[in-house]
Amino acid sequence: MSDINDSCKGVTNNSIVEGDSLELMRCLPDESIDLIITSPPYADRRKNTYDGAPADGYSDWFLPFSAEMNRVLKPSGSFVLNIGDIAVNGEKHPYVYKLVLDLKEQGWKWIDTYIWTKSNPYPGKWRNRFKNGFEYIYHFAKTRDITWNPDSVREPAKESTKKRVEKLYKNDRDRRTSATGSGFGVTMEHFKDIKTSLPSNVLHMANVATNTGHSAPFPEKLPDFFIKVFSNEGDLVLDPFVGSGTTAVAAKKNCRNFVGMDKEGKFVELSRSNLDGVENVNCGI
Repeated sequence: MSDINDSCKGVTNNSIVEGDSLELMRCLPDESIDLIITSPPYADRRKNTYDGAPADGYSDWFLPFSAEMNRVLKPSGSFVLNIGDIAVNGEKHPYVYKLVLDLKEQGWKWIDTYIWTKSNPYPGKWRNRFKNGFEYIYHFAKTRDITWNPDSVREPAKESTKKRVEKLYKNDRDRRTSATGSGFGVTMEHFKDIKTSLPSNVLHMANVATNTGHSAPFPEKLPDFFIKVFSNEGDLVLDPFVGSGTTAVAAKKNCRNFVGMDKEGKFVELSRSNLDGVENVNCGI
């Protein structure tokens, strides 16, 4: 990182910095960040923990932050946004959907939507709804030519898949083209020696169930997945709402540099504490 303003309060590689991230991001040079992963305060949630924004005005609050993210992100970079919806007066509020459309208007490309399903959602009972077992993760970018390492998250092939391709039929040697006209097609014969497969955009991960000192931590596996896919060793990862420091911990373990920002001093100290003892001895960064 270069050309850091002297008033930038310690915004350097591998730092967790206290302050308003809207101001702190202005310390970063244009196109200096390889990957942004963040989970900002959701609308009208946990006001006793940190500042939030009302659902009806959420986009107005968030878009100045995302404008700075767009400025500092490299053309090959990705912006990964974890955000959950809320209910107001007994029905779901559309603030998340409005934000996505507003981000597109701001110039972001909406690459994909991931669903984080939780094997242990928080218990609860509502009049007309079940407990919430998933959250959205939106993938945005400035261009289509992003850093993309899908093989880094390959999984062992399912036994059902292996059995399906053990015995191939005549039709399995022909390309099967989708009837929708999308151009998508597959030839089953290509998978006869399959040992691993790529995951889908539905991610199954348990919620953080222990007391971490933060009211809304996400599991380390979440940023770990996106860091592996959308960045390379030595790249710089930014989380402007770093909270308990999970993104920074995952970045350090994966041999990436990081910058974390948070308004709350207690979360800055918590993030720094969680980074203590995290090893990256083989990284050279």
